[in-house]
Amino acid sequence: MLARGRLAPVLLLLTLAACSGGEGGASGKDGQGNKSGGGSKGPVAVVTATVAARETSDSVEALGTARAAEAVDLTPKTANLVTAIHFREGARVARGAVLVEMDSAQVRADLAAAEAAQTESRSQYHRSRELATARVLSAAQLEQIEATLKANEARVASARARLEDTIIRAPFAGRTGLRRVSLGALVTPGMVITTLDDTSSLRLDFTLPEALLGAVHAGLAVEAGSIAWPGRTFRAKVESVDSRVDPVTRSFTARARLANADEALKPGMLLTLHLSGPSAAALIIPEQALVPEQGELYVYVVKAGKAEKRRITLRGRLPGEVVVGSGLTAGEKIVTEGTLRLRPGAPVRETPVAAR
Repeated sequence: MLARGRLAPVLLLLTLAACSGGEGGASGKDGQGNKSGGGSKGPVAVVTATVAARETSDSVEALGTARAAEAVDLTPKTANLVTAIHFREGARVARGAVLVEMDSAQVRADLAAAEAAQTESRSQYHRSRELATARVLSAAQLEQIEATLKANEARVASARARLEDTIIRAPFAGRTGLRRVSLGALVTPGMVITTLDDTSSLRLDFTLPEALLGAVHAGLAVEAGSIAWPGRTFRAKVESVDSRVDPVTRSFTARARLANADEALKPGMLLTLHLSGPSAAALIIPEQALVPEQGELYVYVVKAGKAEKRRITLRGRLPGEVVVGSGLTAGEKIVTEGTLRLRPGAPVRETPVAAR
């Protein structure tokens, strides 16, 4: 009876151990209590797309300022009184048109006196030449009379120049600005009477980072837009590129020429510019396929039913897409949806989408 009572607890412990071992085998643990690979997990379902080459062009966005093809502030050379105004604000004027006249009474009087002295000197010079031929006058006397004639001719030219300074003309064809003086006003040198702009064409000045210096050249097409004219595109071409790069901002200035026959755009307006280079074949993939990691970009490429993680570089961006610089070749399949569930080497089940 004593031996049988001692065996009962031992049998109970063996039974519990057997049950525990059976549960461990069912749960997929090895003899050390670790989970085995099992392989019960199936392939990850992903959406894939085929990498294909497509015609595209390098494009750059920039902000530009519109400037008139020719622009000038009209100011007087001397202090004087305005006696006549011959232009209307905002009107087109031809080259050489008289815009403003100033008091010229004193200058005209000086011109008349200079012309009279010139006429007298010329007559005296012609008489003296005849006398010199007859040896009545010496060569030195003739030279003195000739010098007087030339001095009087210079006085006439000076008086005519001063008279011309009392008239302000349009140096080129264009449109006048606001009138800033009144009839009878005393104007002084440097005082702006009005402005004149040739807006039949505009210059668009814009800056770009030095990294794009090799991509911008004369003749490059430019598309411009303005918030004043939504939905309208203005076309221009790069005319020149500055010979210097700003050492502070590391940027350079380029200039484009834009036709503005209807004068819809005004000098000083801010325009959004889009520059497009020549088209070329490039690999373009959906932006959602990118896997950023520690400053690098990766994609998952599907090969032999498994996911391969590959680093790539970009050459540009498009709406919802990116242009691949390196790391992929045409015809490869990449994962566009389901990248968060993937690990390198994981088996995948593809769901192809239509070619882009």
